[in-house]
Amino acid sequence: MTHEAEAAATDADAQAPRRSRDLLGVAYLATIGVVMVAWIGALIWAGVAVVSWLIF
Repeated sequence: MTHEAEAAATDADAQAPRRSRDLLGVAYLATIGVVMVAWIGALIWAGVAVVSWLIF
């Protein structure tokens, strides 16, 4: 194997796991975002329900 072929194979091996780690990171961030939006929505809903219960 020539030096260039070995370098190309090493570069290909190094890039493959990085893509999966990047996708995993994006999936984690998306999950955190969805959970945060749901949590904030639940807090707003609970606040409206309490205020509505106090007024009526």
